[in-house]
Amino acid sequence: MKILADSPSKVEPHGVEDLLTGLLTLGVGPGDAVLIHCALSSFGNVVGGEQAVVEALRLAVGPMGTIVMPTQSWHLCDPDFLDDPALDGSARARVRELLPAFDPALTPTRTMGRVAELFRTQPGALRSAHPHRSFAAQGLEAEGIVAEHALDDPFGEHSPLARLYSIGAKVVLLGVGYESCTALHLAESRAGGPARARVRNGAPMLIDGRRTWVSWDEPVVDDEQFPSVGAEFDRAGGSQSVMIGAALCRVMELARLVDFAQARL
Repeated sequence: MKILADSPSKVEPHGVEDLLTGLLTLGVGPGDAVLIHCALSSFGNVVGGEQAVVEALRLAVGPMGTIVMPTQSWHLCDPDFLDDPALDGSARARVRELLPAFDPALTPTRTMGRVAELFRTQPGALRSAHPHRSFAAQGLEAEGIVAEHALDDPFGEHSPLARLYSIGAKVVLLGVGYESCTALHLAESRAGGPARARVRNGAPMLIDGRRTWVSWDEPVVDDEQFPSVGAEFDRAGGSQSVMIGAALCRVMELARLVDFAQARL
């Protein structure tokens, strides 16, 4: 990992141009397809907040680029999967009855941050159809990225992550660590193979215009090793880093990261 700038001792207000300069220094440029993970609070004082970040990203990749963000909505998971001890069997059945169907335009994100929540609502943004693990994309490659998203293998070979791998996308971590790096789930999927443990899940979905509860079995995910794998990847020179405001930001080739992590998971 190469640090391109030192952390400032005092964080001044930052705007779109400051963010754009940081992104370009980091190595994000015109025509790139980028998978973004962002914690806005890590930057300090960003004038314009999440709007400024989205505008800077658009300027960085330009009209021929593509921006992608995880827009997960885990609150639509089967209550048995979430296993809230405060809900007994009858309460969980009632939750299944009451949950609204997944709607790409209406269903909000959960724990994805303010930038992702704003981004998914942008005119022209497309969202994959997985009710829990969706991705939003905008730009030249957006339609192909979100077109296929298997319910029973949300981070596997029939997912937006696999498409991002195939088109040579970059991962951009803005003020977050590898524990938030969704691309590593593709490495986990490829490393585990068909022997991975599976768990029952489900969600309310619109089927032929009607709300229908749909159930499936999916692989168990485990991100416990992601920070250590990411640290090893940094030490091997796999990423570049720069301070943007108070936030440590990284960029790397998604395929290189996934291949590296697959060999170690």
